[in-house]
Amino acid sequence: MEVSSDQMLQAVYQTLYMVGVSLIFATIIGLPLGILLVVTRKGHILENQAIFSVLNPIINVFRSVPFIILLVAIIPLTRLIVGTSIGTTAAIVPLVIYTGPYIARLVENSLLEVNAGIIEAAESMGATPVQIIFRFLIPETLGSLVLSITTATIGLIGATAMAGAVGGGGIGDLAITYGYQRFSTITIVATVIVLIVFVQGIQSLGNRLARKIRRK
Repeated sequence: MEVSSDQMLQAVYQTLYMVGVSLIFATIIGLPLGILLVVTRKGHILENQAIFSVLNPIINVFRSVPFIILLVAIIPLTRLIVGTSIGTTAAIVPLVIYTGPYIARLVENSLLEVNAGIIEAAESMGATPVQIIFRFLIPETLGSLVLSITTATIGLIGATAMAGAVGGGGIGDLAITYGYQRFSTITIVATVIVLIVFVQGIQSLGNRLARKIRRK
């Protein structure tokens, strides 16, 4: 059985919806977590071993759980937040929880690239920790942060393929339901092409934006 163009369009919409909303909330969670991981570590501007020692293993724990297991394990939480554990919107909750810690690590890696001399210079000018974060750390690594978010977005697209386990739909679900389970080769080919276009488009956009920021 082949899929219709309406089914394909609906799957594209579901994938974009899941990726777009999940990315927004995951960034809202991951960005401050990543900053905290950097500034509270030993020797940094807001050194706090207690916060760092709590955050670091928590992020590691969430990053250790495969998405398909996380998807099932937090069903009660998903039901509590969105009122249901089935459907496209329900799939967004585990996607956010899966991607937030991932973004935090990417942000941490980007911020750690900042030369210590820049921070020392900012401190010598009397900058407060908040000013150092928003006027030195983030501007200095903005290009790298854009590439980190690009990487996270592509990872999200891959994770949405498993959203079918909770009736989330999307391109990946279409490939499994029609391409694999109903032996539709043309569906597999079509969905793979759509996913390649998505990934190439997002990566090109991220690269271009990061290059533009770094030239400024």
